[in-house]
Formats: sequence, structure tokens, C-alpha cells
Amino acid sequence: MSDYARPEENTLGVILGKRNRSGVPTTSTAGIAMRRASAPGGSLGTGYLGVGASVIASIQGIYGLASFVSHAGVYPNILPIAAAWLLYALALVGVAVSLATRGERIPNWLFATFLVALAGVVALDLIAIWPLHDIGSYATASVSAGFGLLTALTLRREREILGAAILLGVALSVAIVMTTPLTAETIPAQLLLIATSVMPALFGIYIVQRFRRIVQIELDRVLVQSTVSAPRFAVGMLASEELARLDLAAEELLDSVAMGRIRLPLTPRTASVAASLATELRLHLIEGRRETWLYHAITESEQLGKSVTLVDRGSLAGLLGPQQRDGLLAAVWLLVSDRKANPTASLTLGPVTAIPEPGSRTITVPLVITTTSISRNRVDPATWDAIGKVGRFVDSTLNSSLRVEIECVVNNPADQ
Repeated sequence: MSDYARPEENTLGVILGKRNRSGVPTTSTAGIAMRRASAPGGSLGTGYLGVGASVIASIQGIYGLASFVSHAGVYPNILPIAAAWLLYALALVGVAVSLATRGERIPNWLFATFLVALAGVVALDLIAIWPLHDIGSYATASVSAGFGLLTALTLRREREILGAAILLGVALSVAIVMTTPLTAETIPAQLLLIATSVMPALFGIYIVQRFRRIVQIELDRVLVQSTVSAPRFAVGMLASEELARLDLAAEELLDSVAMGRIRLPLTPRTASVAASLATELRLHLIEGRRETWLYHAITESEQLGKSVTLVDRGSLAGLLGPQQRDGLLAAVWLLVSDRKANPTASLTLGPVTAIPEPGSRTITVPLVITTTSISRNRVDPATWDAIGKVGRFVDSTLNSSLRVEIECVVNNPADQ
């Protein structure tokens, strides 16, 4: 990437390298970001998905209740299945009341109670239809229990919802094998019952995963795109907050000395704190003199940091204008956005070999984009438009992948 140290976390608070949550200081940018992300209701927009899933569960519950009423005369004993539907309604109402009073969160004890209630619903439903020897044709509340898991879809861990759905499918399968004669006429109804009970949770988990991924990628791109207006050399998006924290700590220390709250000479402990603050501030200032906006845009991005390599020994990326920066970031983003192929891109800037003409206020910076797993015929037309904003370019194929050589005309730094 570069000879400089990579940041500890990216724009979405994702820890890079081998460090994990246990090694992240609680006052760091990463620690704050992870606490906010893991807080109840912290997910971006997933609450709306939860409302939609709850509506689907309610609609299916009404349909299942109507199916129960239509078969009421078939059940040998109607009390168990009536109790199953009453328990199911109480479970949904209890979750709804908790969400209305506690906010968008389901604590462990409430989720455990909800799962026990759903297990009771399934048990009572199976007890009622067991003598009929056809689980797939007469099960109603059991199917609704599978849909009931959707109410907790966005508020609990995905593996918990998945585990509950699998257990439901196993329980229904065992009941079918023990009670229902499996023939060509009965098998379709049994398979439909298992699929209808389990698949809603599986599809819900997939949709939530995709939604969160889309939101994270778009948020990441917006944050990275903000670098197009940054100075030539910068401290980075994440370092700005760290600098503000260090500056506040230094001001508080100096104010304490000026007001006499801390006496001179400083104690060894206070002197060590002051030395640490000075060292951190000095390191940030040094980094700000050698790291360009493009370096921070790539290293602090979850998407670009995994797929893009930058070679810019002369820090020439800082000379690009806002339109050129915007075009370069858009082009690189489009090139590596295909997650299935896992493409990569390498950006090499310089060296400047062309001697500018006497009196010229511009110089030409060579930029080479070398890719892997990207063929020319798979490049989106919008990518070529974005590359055109950077400068004149010539594309070719190298090892079955795209290679683009761009001539970036920028202002002569000697005149600035």
C-alpha cells in the first residue's frame, strides 16, 4: 500500500489487522463507533424492515387463524389449538408492548420468553392435530410460529433467528415422520409445511444482510468522496476526531497549570501524560505532511482498503483538482465493486518525467491503473466517463485484465 502505517479502523469503525474489540481503547474513534453500532436500534434503517416483517407476520397470522376456523370441526379436541392461537397472540402483543415502551430492543430474557412461547404454540398445535395423522394438511399455528420469528429479525443476532428456525423445522420433520404416512399424495403437503415454516426467517436474514451491506457501502462511499475537497496533505477523516481529543486534553492540562490546580514542577506522572500528548500531536502533524487525500481515501475505506493498492512516492495525488479526484475515486470504486470476482486495482502515480515548457503553469502527472480479474468488456460505460475526468487515457489489456494509462494535467506546484 505505502510505507506509512495503516489506520487502526476504517470509516465504518471496522478494525483492521489483527486487533479486535478487546484491544480497542474505549475513548478511541473505533471504540466510539463500535459502541454506537452495537447499541440497540443503532442499525441504519433496519427498524423499517422490522416493521415490514412484523406486518407480514400479522397478515400470515390472520390467514392461519382463518384456516384454523375453517377446519374447526375436524379437530378431535379444539382446546389445545385454541390455546395455541391465544398463546401466539399474547406473545406477539407482549413483544409489541415491549418495543413500544423500551424502544427498539429485545433483551435476552424477553427473547428467551418469546421463544418458549413459540415452542408452546408448536407443541399445542401438534397435540391437537396428532390424531389426524396428517401434519402438513392441518398445522396452522406452527406455521405462524415460523413467521413470528420475523418480529425479532432486526433486533436479535442472525444466528439466533436461524437457530430457532432450524429447530422449528426439525421439530415439524420429526412430528411428520412419527405421525404421517408418507405417500405420493401426502409428501407435497409435508414439504410445503416445512418450507413455509422455515423459509420466511431464512429469506428475512438474507434481506437484512443485503440491506445492511448496501447501506454500509453507500455510507462508506459518501465518506470517502468527501476527500475530494481535502487539502493536498491531510491527517485523514478518522484522525480529525483524534486530534480534537488530543487538543482538548492538552488545553485542559495547560489550563490546570495556569490556574494553579497543578503545581510546578510537574509530578512524574503528570509529566509523562504531557509527554505522551506532545508525542501523539507531533506524530499526527508529521503524518499530515506526507499523507495525501488519496492515501486516506483508500486506507480508511472498508471497500477500497481491501482491493486497492497505492504507489505514490512523490505524493503527486495531492496535485489533482477536485474534478479529477472525483473522477478517479468514482472510476476506482466502479472497477472494484464486483464482489463475486473479487477484483483488485493498483494505482501508480509518477514519476514526472516530462519537462514543462518555459512559462507553463501546468505539469503532466502519469497515472497507471492496473487491475486483476477485470476484463475490458465488463467495464461499465460510467467508468470510462469517470476516467475521462481525470485526464487523457489509453487503455490496454494485460494478462486478460484492464490496464489504463492516464495523463493528468495539474497545476504546477512551483507556482503555488
